[in-house]
Amino acid sequence: MTDLGPTAAAGTSTAEPWLRRYPKNVDWYAPIPDGPVYGLLDDAARTFPQRPCTNFFGRLTTYAETQALVDRAAAGLQQLGVAKGTKVGLFLPNSPTFIIYYYAALKAGATVVNYNPLYTVEELSFQVSDSETEIMVTLDLAVLFEKVDALLRSGVLGRAVVCSFANLLPSPKGTLFKLFKRKQIAKPKASPVADRIVLESNLAPRGAKPKPVAIDPLNDVAVLQYTGGTTGTPKGAMLTHANLTCNTRQVMMWAPELGQGQERVMGVLPFFHVFAMTVVLNFGIAKAAEIVMMPRFTLDEGLALIAKVRPTIMPGVPTLFNAIQNHPKIKSFDLTSLKFCLSGGAPLPLEVKQKFEATTACKLVEGYGLSEASPVVTCNPLEGDPPPGSIGLPLPGTIISLRSLADPSVVVAQGERGELCVKGPQVMRGYWKKPEETANQFTGDFLRTGDVAIMEESGFFKIVDRIKDLIICSGYNVYPRRVEEAIYQHPAVEEVTVIGIPDKYRGEAPKAFIKLRPGHTATAEDIHRHLEVKLSKIEMPAAIEFRDSLPKTMIGKLSKKELKAEAAQQQQS
Repeated sequence: MTDLGPTAAAGTSTAEPWLRRYPKNVDWYAPIPDGPVYGLLDDAARTFPQRPCTNFFGRLTTYAETQALVDRAAAGLQQLGVAKGTKVGLFLPNSPTFIIYYYAALKAGATVVNYNPLYTVEELSFQVSDSETEIMVTLDLAVLFEKVDALLRSGVLGRAVVCSFANLLPSPKGTLFKLFKRKQIAKPKASPVADRIVLESNLAPRGAKPKPVAIDPLNDVAVLQYTGGTTGTPKGAMLTHANLTCNTRQVMMWAPELGQGQERVMGVLPFFHVFAMTVVLNFGIAKAAEIVMMPRFTLDEGLALIAKVRPTIMPGVPTLFNAIQNHPKIKSFDLTSLKFCLSGGAPLPLEVKQKFEATTACKLVEGYGLSEASPVVTCNPLEGDPPPGSIGLPLPGTIISLRSLADPSVVVAQGERGELCVKGPQVMRGYWKKPEETANQFTGDFLRTGDVAIMEESGFFKIVDRIKDLIICSGYNVYPRRVEEAIYQHPAVEEVTVIGIPDKYRGEAPKAFIKLRPGHTATAEDIHRHLEVKLSKIEMPAAIEFRDSLPKTMIGKLSKKELKAEAAQQQQS
C-alpha cells in the first residue's frame, strides 16, 4: 500500500494551487493500493466470474475463463523454464492472446517486454538483445511469425511460443479464416528452427496451475517498456508491479463514477503502447470491464463496432478523435453509449476537442504522461471546463515540480516556465542497464520529463515547449536522431537533418532535409527503399527535400531552427 500521508505533501508549495481546483470526489491524499499486476485480474475474476472480459470479433470470454487460460499459460511458461526475472516478449496485436500472456508471464514471475508488431527485424533484434528477451510470444499470422522466425534463425532469440489466430475467432469465422486466408497463416513446424518453437496447444494441459511466485511489488520489474527517453536511443523503462498497479488505481480514483463490472472499454489503442497498457488493459481489467478489441483499427469498422457493441469508455490519441469528427457520415453512427473519451499520447488541439464534443455529445478529456511514469501523470477533470490547452491536474499521490531550465535543482516561481518534473508511485525504477542515463533523468527523486510547462493560478498545468528533440506522430514518439542515423547509412548522403512538420492527420510527421555527397545521386524513392528495413512505418519521413547545403550554427553544428522556421512560415502562408 502506497500511503502519501501528511509528510509527503509537507513543504511542497506546489501542492496547494492544484488542490484548490481538485475534483470534489477525488482525494489527492488517499492511500494508493499496490500489489502484483496479475492481482487485478484475480480480483476481477473472483468478484465478476461470469462477466465478459474480452470481446474479439463477437467472441466473448468471461473473467473466469480468462483467468483459467492465464493460469494454464503461466504453468506452461514455467514448464519452459520461465522463472522470476525471465524476460518474456509479447509480439502481438490487440487480441485475447495479448491479455492472456501478459498476465500469465507476470504470474509466472517473468518480466514482460512489449514489442511493436510494426518493427523491422533490425529494430526487433536490438530490443531482444538489449532486454535479454529469452522467449517471444506471437501468433501464427505470417506477417508476425516471419519476423520472429528470422530472429530465431539468426540466433538473436532463443525460443518462441506460437498461438493460433483462427482459434481466437468465433467458430464460423475461425473456420472460414483457415479456409480462405491460408496464405496469411504461417507454418511454424516447417521452420528450420522448429525445435525452438512451442505451439500454444502443447504448452500445458487444461486446468494446469502455476507454482506461486513471491512478488515484491515495489522492487520487482513487471514490464520493460522501451522508449527513446529524451535522446531517442531506445531504453527499457523498468516499471515495477507497484508502478503499474498504482497508476491503474490512480486512474480509477480519478473516475469514481465508473462502475465495477458495468463498463465496456474500446481497445483501439495497441496494448504494446504504455498508454493502452494502463488505461485500456490494466484499467479495464481492474474495473471488470468488457474489453472490446480490434487487432487492426480502421475508421469505418471501428465506428460500426462502437455503434454495435456500445462501449462506455474509449481512450485514444488526437488523430483518432480528429478522424472521427471529420468522417463524412459521422451522424449515421450511434456513439451515444460513450460516457467519455480520454485523449493522450500527443497534445490535443482545442479545435479537435470542441468539434468532437459538439459532433458526438461525448466528453473528451485530455491527460498527460510518459513511459517512465507508467504513464499517466495528469488529467483534466471529467466535469467542468478546464482552461484551454490544459493537460490537467496531478493524479492522486502525484507531485509536480517545475524546475529551472538552467538548473533542474531550482524550483521556478509560480507562473514561470520550467521543466515539468514528477514524483509519485508510478515513476519508474530507472532504465534497464543504463545507470548513467537513469541518473541524468532524475533531479533528486523527481523524474525529469523534458517538457516545459507553466502552472496557472488555478493549479492547472499547460505544456508550452519541449527540451527534447522529439516528433509526436499519431501519439507515437519519433526521434529525429534515430531517423537521421538510418539515413546517414545511405552511401550518397553527406548530411541530413530531420524535423517535425505539421500533418493534418497525424499531428506531426518527420521531414528529412538531405545534402548529397559530391558526385553522388539519389532520389526520395531511393532513400525510402533504403529505410524500409531500418525504420518502422511511423518513423518513415513523410517528405524528403534535397538541398545544396544545410543550415549550421556558428560552431558548424547542423541547425534545425531555420528549417523549423521555414516550415512554420509555409504553414501560415
